[in-house]
Amino acid sequence: MNKRAAVNGIVLLNKPTGRTSNHALQEVKRIFRARKAGHTGSLDPLASGLLPVCLGEATKVSTFLLDADKRYSLTARFGERTTTGDAEGEIIARRGIDDLNAQRVREVLEKFRGRLRQIPPMYSAVKRQGQPLYKLARRGIEVEREARDIEVFEFEVTAYQDAEYCFELHCSKGTYVRTLVDDIGERLGCGAHVRALCRTGIGVFQAPEQTGVTLQQLHSAAESGADALAQYLLPLDAALVNWPDVTLTSDMVFYVRQGQAVQVPRAPTSGFLRLYARDGSFVGMGRVQEDGKIAPKRLLAR
Repeated sequence: MNKRAAVNGIVLLNKPTGRTSNHALQEVKRIFRARKAGHTGSLDPLASGLLPVCLGEATKVSTFLLDADKRYSLTARFGERTTTGDAEGEIIARRGIDDLNAQRVREVLEKFRGRLRQIPPMYSAVKRQGQPLYKLARRGIEVEREARDIEVFEFEVTAYQDAEYCFELHCSKGTYVRTLVDDIGERLGCGAHVRALCRTGIGVFQAPEQTGVTLQQLHSAAESGADALAQYLLPLDAALVNWPDVTLTSDMVFYVRQGQAVQVPRAPTSGFLRLYARDGSFVGMGRVQEDGKIAPKRLLAR
């Protein structure tokens, strides 16, 4: 792709294990030679799976993907608790699992569905006085953290063998899977930590075939040329397909771009909307006001 060309779109990346989300993001940005890029929710280095990368103007929809529900496939090991809640941490406790069985695990899972209050782990990017908690944790410092509201929609056992259990999880934004597993292990009295984690869905991108394109595939496509690479770019509004849409007249588009709310006949009466011009081009995101007018929320550059 031309180095100076504006690249706008969403890449559904299958982040590999062993890399930070930011490292993967920067590599995608370099491959596409994009001017700006952002991802839609970090995955730990241990985790793999779906990481939507928003390039160019698509960064304006990244906030809405950050707020979306997430789906994961994970493996937990019972009988061992670690400092980080996953396999990257040091084991701090080992306990017997003689009375562990699938029925007990399923019974405990019942208590971890629905609306919950969750305390973020010390090994997290949550900031305290401008400093990420994980930096304090690495110095052996533990501080109080405020509990947050989360929601677990689905949490099911899919397979198990000895101390390792596999799960499918559907949860709200802001859910720390490591903390869920650690809390379940403590409820069972044996401890637990995450052995493997793969994000399989985020927002509308939840079909099994949308686990994403690999970095290797992107590099290979880049060697073949711009057209081969462009096939992995989804349009900006792909993340918002579950929103209702309205078509604006040219006058409405003008006023919306001036930051003014407009009255659109037969438009929805509440919520967020996708805004389109009459030629089908995507204008941006709007929101219905109390008076029924549609106000601009985030607009794309002309």
